[in-house]
Amino acid sequence: MDRIDPKVDEAIQTLNMKDGHTRRRLLKGTGLVSASAAASALLAACSSSGSSSSAAADTAGNFPKTPPWQFWFVNHVTTNPFFVPTQYGFQDAAALLNIPVPKWGGSTTSNVPQMVQYMNTAISGKADGIAVAVISATAFTTPTSNALSAGIPVVSYNADGVVSPSGVPETGTARLAYYGQDLYGSGVALGNKIVELMGGGGDAVGFIATPGAGNIQPRIDGANAAIKKSGKSINLKQITSGAELPNEVTAINGYVLAHKDTLKGIFAVDAGSTQTVGQVVGKYGLADKVASGGFDLTPVTLQGIKAGNLDFTIDQSPYQQGFLPVFGLYLFQLSGGLVSPSTTNTGLTFVDKNSVAPYMQTTSRFEGSSKEQKLIKRSGAISPP
Repeated sequence: MDRIDPKVDEAIQTLNMKDGHTRRRLLKGTGLVSASAAASALLAACSSSGSSSSAAADTAGNFPKTPPWQFWFVNHVTTNPFFVPTQYGFQDAAALLNIPVPKWGGSTTSNVPQMVQYMNTAISGKADGIAVAVISATAFTTPTSNALSAGIPVVSYNADGVVSPSGVPETGTARLAYYGQDLYGSGVALGNKIVELMGGGGDAVGFIATPGAGNIQPRIDGANAAIKKSGKSINLKQITSGAELPNEVTAINGYVLAHKDTLKGIFAVDAGSTQTVGQVVGKYGLADKVASGGFDLTPVTLQGIKAGNLDFTIDQSPYQQGFLPVFGLYLFQLSGGLVSPSTTNTGLTFVDKNSVAPYMQTTSRFEGSSKEQKLIKRSGAISPP
């Protein structure tokens, strides 16, 4: 039997990675049938006895040799810790498919004009595909139309426009698919958790990096809707924290310091604000006095949960938000447009002190806590989502 090329073996190990105790399989997600099937075909082709080392170096599996397709990711906070695993995700997908690592740019401060400029640069640079975080309902309409008219496929990730008060998604773009969390739905889940933790009512604060942004405003809107529906006397006040981490630290620390004697709940709807909430709750010894929580699994947030300074956080799988768009764009190009990208909900998982251990015990590219490629072994029963 022919020996498998080491690079192909590494690809097999990567696609066969299993998640921690509360995680889904890497490619699980509604609607991504085409990408999952392609990944299975890739594995089967890689293990074929007829493959040669030279062929494996030039192609992915038994797919034909392709041009070096260059994809571009347009982002709103390029230096935010949340998107570290997203970048690992598209790097790993590109390595599996033997294409260049996607370009990464946009804005560090959720500046929409900067994002649009970067997207226009991608279009003029004849990108082979664009993934954009649609944090505005209208700003990306024209560049997306221009890209599609130029034959450039466009997908959205992490954010997909706005959500109406009824919870129905609305987008001002004609993108081919969306890869990310149901943002309004995650906000409703947040609100229900707040009601559970603050059953007695009281004042609470909800920190948001950039009010009105399509990636996080739906969350706080959903939370308020759930609280209102509950009938509980909970007053969740929205407070701006800022797009950059240093600003978030200053804003959150200042507000909590001024209101720590009256607050019964401290929450956040973005990664930077959430990790800062945990730090501030610990700083002022509020863990036993307030309910607290937020979104995403930065290493600092996980430490806050373990220490008891955050009651919970909500995961949305940022790694998949980088990995899956690359597969969607690749299959679209490979099939001549016959296989269209498939919208995928990357999910919602609550992580608290009872379930944080697997995340703390294992560093990984999936959570952005390690650069190292590794096979993470697991055992035991799998809990349903």
